[in-house]
Amino acid sequence: MNHVEVCFSPADYALYESGFELVVVIDVLRATSAICTALENGIARIKPVAQVEEAKKWQSKGFIAAAERNGEIVPGFDMGNSPVTFIEKAPQLQGETVVLTTTNGTKAIDIASDKKTVVIGALNNLDALSNWLLKQDESVLILGSGWKDKFNLEDTICAGAIADKLISSGNFIADEDSTVAAKFIYRSARDNMFSFLKASSHRRRLRRLNLNDDVKYCLTPNNVTTIPILKDGFLVPLNESTNENSLPIEQAPMAH
Repeated sequence: MNHVEVCFSPADYALYESGFELVVVIDVLRATSAICTALENGIARIKPVAQVEEAKKWQSKGFIAAAERNGEIVPGFDMGNSPVTFIEKAPQLQGETVVLTTTNGTKAIDIASDKKTVVIGALNNLDALSNWLLKQDESVLILGSGWKDKFNLEDTICAGAIADKLISSGNFIADEDSTVAAKFIYRSARDNMFSFLKASSHRRRLRRLNLNDDVKYCLTPNNVTTIPILKDGFLVPLNESTNENSLPIEQAPMAH
């Protein structure tokens, strides 16, 4: 029997990762929502990097780079991790590579990157991802990005939704109390997620930054079907991950 477990934040990752080769990384507000949305809307691939300095190095090579810290765009970059912005800029970004660094999400991707399979989850692609996971004969670790290594509510609800679906199939079991807690928090929230998350710390943080459109978008389940997967250091749509015609890693981008 395969297992599914929920790890609340990267700070706890070392306590959970043994025995798992398939990791789902979640950062609902907003990194993984933005990644799913960008790839859904025609961006070819995303290079997640943990540090702003690394993003600047890619930017200096001519790549499009997006950087967010504490909910705001880092000075010197054109974009942060807003899914709404990725939708708005999609016509100009068709087929492009975007380098992305964020406060929490890209850090979580980085620490899981040595695993055989790393996929990206959000409320936005909840059903598509859950249905794909059900077809994999592997145990699944769901890693919430949290907020600066602390527990957060929206990632836990999303993780609980995935865990609930996998456990309900009868093909997965869970041993950890974190997984049980995530499942029941999700069940408490599922009928009115907006209301349940109204007081969450990061939603309040983003509201103060006038990012309500992003919050509404990120808390809307199943508005995309793309499942991003990490291949050779880049996030690409799952159905294109075996495409032999993908760009070489160091190929120079188009001029902008």
